[in-house]
Amino acid sequence: MTRLVAVSNRVTESTKAAGGLAVGVLAAMKSQGGLWFGWSGKMAAGATAAVGVTVRDNVEFATFDLPRHDFDLYYAGFCNGTLWPLFHYFVAGLRYSPAQFDAYVRVNRLFAERLAPLLRDDDLVWVHDYHLMHLGRELRARGVTRPLGFFLHIPFPHVEALRALPRYGDLIRALLEYDVVGFQTARDIACFRSAVVDVLGASALYHDEVRRPHGRTRLGVFPIGVGVDVIRREARQSQASRIVKRMSTGLRGRRCVIGVDRLDYSKGLVERFEAYETLMHARPERLSRVSFLQIAPLSRSDIHAYRTIRKSLEQTAGRINGAFAETDWTPIRYLNRDFAHDVLMGFLRIAAVGVVTPVRDGMNLVAKEFVAAQDPADPGVLVLSTLAGAAEELRDALLVNPHDRRDVADAIDTALDMPRDERRARHERMVRVLERNDVHGWCARFIAELERSRQARRPESIVARSAAHV
Repeated sequence: MTRLVAVSNRVTESTKAAGGLAVGVLAAMKSQGGLWFGWSGKMAAGATAAVGVTVRDNVEFATFDLPRHDFDLYYAGFCNGTLWPLFHYFVAGLRYSPAQFDAYVRVNRLFAERLAPLLRDDDLVWVHDYHLMHLGRELRARGVTRPLGFFLHIPFPHVEALRALPRYGDLIRALLEYDVVGFQTARDIACFRSAVVDVLGASALYHDEVRRPHGRTRLGVFPIGVGVDVIRREARQSQASRIVKRMSTGLRGRRCVIGVDRLDYSKGLVERFEAYETLMHARPERLSRVSFLQIAPLSRSDIHAYRTIRKSLEQTAGRINGAFAETDWTPIRYLNRDFAHDVLMGFLRIAAVGVVTPVRDGMNLVAKEFVAAQDPADPGVLVLSTLAGAAEELRDALLVNPHDRRDVADAIDTALDMPRDERRARHERMVRVLERNDVHGWCARFIAELERSRQARRPESIVARSAAHV
């Protein structure tokens, strides 16, 4: 029987404070079953520790520790100091060093060394995200002939931005060791095609494939979805929980505008606060009648760029609250803490407006979760950035440019005044989109494509390709 093997930088058994990758992969694994392999979150004291395996529900969680001397160069360095800003078009924030790139390759090699002995002959291997773009190459070098798929959860930049990265051609060639490479949106796949043409020439592209002397790679768009039924249930049931009741009571009858984001410069949080400030200046009658709740758990606090955005956001929130607050009302309630997933869904259900305005995002599952969590009889309104991948599917949201404070402020204002009939009609259309492409459909479509690649692959080509990298 075919087993699904998911591989990601970090493995988590809980969705608390989890990003879109963890939420999506955990939901897919619980439904499909199989093995989830990755870093344990711990540092190895000396030599790299052996792989530990635990079983929960129908999922095996296999984890190992990473060597401390490579981790910072790999994770804070190349992954989040180089790839993350570049892939989100913050080219000026790109920092590169050969030592960091070498550590990235070494860690990908270590993943391959620890994973390869666990693989079975009939496994389908599904690798996730920018941390592990070199893993396919390293597995092939160890003679792994099973179907390998890769899915990128973040945006892929156009080659004109990608060219700022030294050795970007190595990343493209490494990605093409996978049998299937998937992206969130059609824009992302178009950008990847631009890089393939730059590195290999236009003749390498053939419809939805990249062809090379020793193999071919299928390209596809697989927008990640959410577990609609689970979110509905969590959102309803959590209304009875103490913490959600406290949040609702604390509003004192005011309308709630909500944002839920990991604290990151790509999320457009400062721009969002400034847009809310613009609304209060333009519509003073909203003062004391609307509360803006922003939940932004801290992330990557050891990286300078993240310390900077945290400081800027705190200063912006403090300035706005100082200017507009009254003795019984604070315009922005800004929380740097984690909440369980069901609690967050309860918060989203209460909100009249969900504001999801990243300045660049691969998908952004909060947008989809907000829609799924709403009461269909009296739903809230989603204000969504056109620069989030979710905007390609959720066309009935109020779409905005996150850099335009007036545009975002006007959309929030429109959302607060939108009649119930229009809200219900928009919500119903968006829910149908979510149900057609839920997290299980996302998983099934990618696995089906990977299965097709199994039939199309020629073992003799793989052997030749593997030998070329030894």
